[in-house]
This record gives sequence, C-alpha cells and structure tokens, in this order.
Amino acid sequence: MATKANKPSVDVGRVLQDAASQFRGLNLNEPGQWPPLPKIAAYLLVAVAVVVIGWFLLLSDATDELQAARDREPALKQDYRSKLAQAVNLEELRKQKLQVEEYVTQLEKQLPGKAEMDALLSDINQAGLGRGLQFELFRPGQVAVKDYYAELPIAIKVSGRYHDIGAFTADVANLSRIVTLHDLNVAAPTGRDAQTGSGALTMEATARTYRYLDESEVAAQRQAAAAAKAKPGARK
Repeated sequence: MATKANKPSVDVGRVLQDAASQFRGLNLNEPGQWPPLPKIAAYLLVAVAVVVIGWFLLLSDATDELQAARDREPALKQDYRSKLAQAVNLEELRKQKLQVEEYVTQLEKQLPGKAEMDALLSDINQAGLGRGLQFELFRPGQVAVKDYYAELPIAIKVSGRYHDIGAFTADVANLSRIVTLHDLNVAAPTGRDAQTGSGALTMEATARTYRYLDESEVAAQRQAAAAAKAKPGARK
C-alpha cells in the first residue's frame, strides 16, 4: 500500500526569529547594506510620512478652499436667480428705464438755470401783484449748493384778503418752475387795521426755488469732493 508523501511544515517561530535577526545591528549610516526586511520597512515608513506631510501641506488647503466654495454656493445661487429674473424681464426693465429717464427729464425742465432765476423771481412777484396783494417783504437769501442742484430761499411777507392770499399760493404752486412754500404763518390784522375792519391778512412764508447746476458748478462740486477725500484722516 502506497503512503502519502509528508508535506513540508513551516516553522513560524524560526521565520519570526529570522525576520527579527535582520533588524539587529543595523548601521544607520549605511542603509543601503541593510537586509531586505529593514529596507522594505524603511520604504513603507517614508511613504507613510510623505503621504501625511502632503496631506497637511497640500490637501488641507484644498479642503479649506472646497469648504469656502461650498459656503459661497447659496449666495451664488441666489444671485443667479436674481440675474435670471432680470434677464427674463429685460425688455420690461428697459421700458421702465426709458420711462424713468423721461420723467427725470421732465423734472429737470422744471428747474430753471442760473440765467432764468431773475425771471422766476419776477413771476413770483407778479403772481402776488396780480392777486392784489401788497408785498411788505420780498428778499432772496443765500444760495445753498447741493450735490446736483442749488436751492434759493426767498423770505416773503404779503398782506391782502384771505381768498387772494389763497389764490396766490395756488398760483405759486402752478408755476412752470418748481417753487415750494415753507413756514407759512397767516395772521389777522392788529391795531388800526383791526379797528377799521379792512379784513386784510398778513402772510409770512419762505419760498424755496431750485435750479440745476451748470457744468462749471458740477465740476467744482466734484473737485471739492475729491479734495475732501484726499485730505489726511478722511474716511475711506
């Protein structure tokens, strides 16, 4: 009867001893002469160290950038939706823009230029005289220059009948140029006028009219604004 050949057995203990013996007495100054196992272990250790260092130096920055991009995503989506809505309604927005520009042009036409201010003051005076009012005071004040227009206050004091004063304020409001009345004060007659019963009232007010700035004034305004920003300590 034939017998089966005995299979060679592996001595695990001896293998471990041989592997451990390769790590004894290693010369750190001559790694090229190390046995195979220490060389392989050194290569694996260096590879792991390179991967870890590369992660912290390169991939961590990329991760931060990725997270920052994710944080910006909701705002970018909202901006996209807003611009998409504008693009869809572009024609309607253009029509609205033209309407606004026409309206602004109409308002600008109601603002007199510097050369037309004297004529406007004359119109206000004639509006009062045409209603039979007596001007006791008509004094233009100091022009206040704003960003895009100039404002001229006019101190007014007139006397006359109640209905005539009311018609005068309506005439001023209906002038082709913009004129507004402020600080109105209507007083009844006193002293001799009250005793005679003339019925004349006195109205004091400040009329404000506006004019647009000419090119030289606009340029001066811009230069003044630029100079103010250029001053040391000016807010940015």
